Amino acid sequence: MTDEAIAYPFARTCPFDPEPIVAELRETRPVSRVTLSDRKPAWLVTRYDDVRGVCTHPAFSSDTTNPGYPEVFAGRSKPEEKEKSLISMDPPRHDEIRRMLISSFTVKRAEAMRPRIQELVDNLIDAMLARGGHADLQSDFSLPIPTAVICWLLGVPAEDHLFFQERSATRLAVAAGSDDVKTATEELMAYLDALVDRKAAEPGDDLISRLYADFVVPGLLDRHDLVDLARQLLIAGHESTASMISLGVLVLLEHPDQLAELQADPSLVPGAVEELLRFLTIAQLLVGRVATADVQVGGELIRAGEGVRALLNSANRDKRAFDDPDTFNIHRNARHHVAFGFGIHQCLGQPYARVEMQVALETLFRRLPSLRLTVPLEEVAFKYGSAVHGAHSVPVTW
Repeated sequence: MTDEAIAYPFARTCPFDPEPIVAELRETRPVSRVTLSDRKPAWLVTRYDDVRGVCTHPAFSSDTTNPGYPEVFAGRSKPEEKEKSLISMDPPRHDEIRRMLISSFTVKRAEAMRPRIQELVDNLIDAMLARGGHADLQSDFSLPIPTAVICWLLGVPAEDHLFFQERSATRLAVAAGSDDVKTATEELMAYLDALVDRKAAEPGDDLISRLYADFVVPGLLDRHDLVDLARQLLIAGHESTASMISLGVLVLLEHPDQLAELQADPSLVPGAVEELLRFLTIAQLLVGRVATADVQVGGELIRAGEGVRALLNSANRDKRAFDDPDTFNIHRNARHHVAFGFGIHQCLGQPYARVEMQVALETLFRRLPSLRLTVPLEEVAFKYGSAVHGAHSVPVTW
């Protein structure tokens, strides 16, 4: 491989593994120069320790409005088209907002919702069985689970869940143009603006009602910021977990011996979920940062104003952190993976994602032990061009 900058993002072709060039760079040029789709240069960081270092070093900013931020989404490179979100916010404001939310995203609260999630999963399987011997696992099972959970948390009526699924898909697609993204965002914001008004007038036992009463009314949070925060949580709260459920099923079907072990011993499910998170690492373009001061990473000097893409999926396949990292192994202790990110910006909703995946996978293979694809794996339509890797549809039978 030459020392010239290479084009990024890479064209993905494998449903489970990062593109081969990622492994090559990790071993030969772990901190390398790339050219982004907007022709701007950036640094690509691929080793586990270096990726974690970028995620935690105070000299790296998450602010997407910074002119040096390494944008990979087509049509969204203009500063005026970028929007603030929790993951693109720097301290101290990031820390203030996260503290407002953290009490609703604890392990204890996620576990308390396990019975309700179990009931939802069983109802979805009942509906699949009632419709006959075929289903699209993605739309009939995987997507409704996390969508329902985040909507329960925020107080969004069940009849509006599909509305959010469709607009989130538009926003996450790498190929989506700025006009499509703008329209989807405007529709989301208009709906949520009206929802906040309803919660202010008739508060319920939900996150929007609590945030309005505890922070908007005392003047600690702007009402518009609450609307935008609800948008962020809705989008982040369902797409990635839905993709993990579907891809997790596919990985287990490709490893029947390990699947049989899980079916025989459900106590292995939590560990298997951590290994699936590590092995798949579906946030395939994260994380993006821009240096605010000169800093050394992996022996390379990254100067102030330069952009960095630190690859979580590459870090989770680094042999320096995981033995035989390209092998799926449900008996591996994978808890130190970085699938949810690392540092102050790691995924707020990870306790819920874990419970949803555990319940979904254990129940699905217990109740439908003969579950299988109706097409060869290579015919499954994968979201190779999305920020969150996944499948458009997963046709199954049992």
